Amino acid sequence: MTRFRLGPGLLVSAAFIGPGTIVTASTAGAGYGAALLWTIVFSVAATIVLQDMAARVGIAGGQGLAESIRAGIASPLLKGAVILLIAVTILLGNAAFQAGNLLGASLGFNALTGLDPGVAILLLGVVAGGLLLTGRYKTIQNVLVALVVVMGVTFCVVAVMTAPSLGELAAGALVPSVPPGSLLIVLALIGTTVVSYNLFLHASTALEQWPDAGRKDANVKEARLDTFVSVTLGGLVTASVLITAIPLQGLGVEVSAATVGQRLEPLLGPAAPVLFAAGLFAAGLTSSITAPLAAAYAVSGAFGWPPDLRSARLRLLGGFVLVTGVLFGVFAGGSPYRVIVLAQAANALFLPVVLVLLLVIANRTEIMGRFRNTRLTNALGVLVVLVIAALSVVQLARISGIVE
Repeated sequence: MTRFRLGPGLLVSAAFIGPGTIVTASTAGAGYGAALLWTIVFSVAATIVLQDMAARVGIAGGQGLAESIRAGIASPLLKGAVILLIAVTILLGNAAFQAGNLLGASLGFNALTGLDPGVAILLLGVVAGGLLLTGRYKTIQNVLVALVVVMGVTFCVVAVMTAPSLGELAAGALVPSVPPGSLLIVLALIGTTVVSYNLFLHASTALEQWPDAGRKDANVKEARLDTFVSVTLGGLVTASVLITAIPLQGLGVEVSAATVGQRLEPLLGPAAPVLFAAGLFAAGLTSSITAPLAAAYAVSGAFGWPPDLRSARLRLLGGFVLVTGVLFGVFAGGSPYRVIVLAQAANALFLPVVLVLLLVIANRTEIMGRFRNTRLTNALGVLVVLVIAALSVVQLARISGIVE
């Protein structure tokens, strides 16, 4: 019998609903109305398919994704190349993500206190690093997650109250289009939802949640239901943020904590900007703790190191992500909202590498057994990889000046 309980899937959703999601979705709604809603629909569907694969790898294979990749490659030379590729992809992707996390937290902190965002990034980097080193972050993280949940529910309610016509929403959600100048935002919406480190995180946490090898069929069904419900809820929050920002389209105002926060006033009144700033700060600081942890665990698994966060190697990996994110956030220059969008888009550029490896492992019978991918799952997975890769290639071509 399939039992329904929220588990690792909720952790995945909490991980991708960070400041990057909030800023990117707000920018999409304010800049292009409902036209990019289809990107969220695609991203949520892709996340469900991919996270289901990752959960099955953990449950069926009895080990994490990185460990399964190591075990699934016989050639020492190829194994070394793939491990190095994983390490570079995860570390650079998470460093970009971390920059967006810290920038988002600093913007919320700036709106609450008036402290310069650059100084706030340094301060928040020190706080996140201290919490990671001491391990005393779980209670604080629970409080921050509660704030993010409150903000997410508020966006959902306000989106219902202020949404445009159902016809406009349906057209934006079901008819893919890339308005002029929107490709970067499309990539950012994908990159802030389909997160590479979440695949490694999900495989390990699914195994922890469902360790009983004697009921794998039931475990896989429960994990699949958990993934579908949790990721769909996260997608609804992202869509609600975009919808809430639609009335800003054409007004010529810069998307900021103040302007987006004001959109919550129909429900919260004058307190709206304060709640939004607090939620943005909470989402950023929570993700700033999660990203270095996830990167350290994923890369250590690829190298076959014990997953002990107190070890010097794991602390060095987490420290690289944290310090690189701080430096990028402080010295990137330009609009912090623009930098956050760029950070999410950068994650999308690295995604295809990890997705191809996931597809390969999810099809290895010696690892997955009867839980290997079906033809339909493979078709959906390949489609996701091709779409993201094609969008990435076009964006890189535009950056390099090959195409306009």
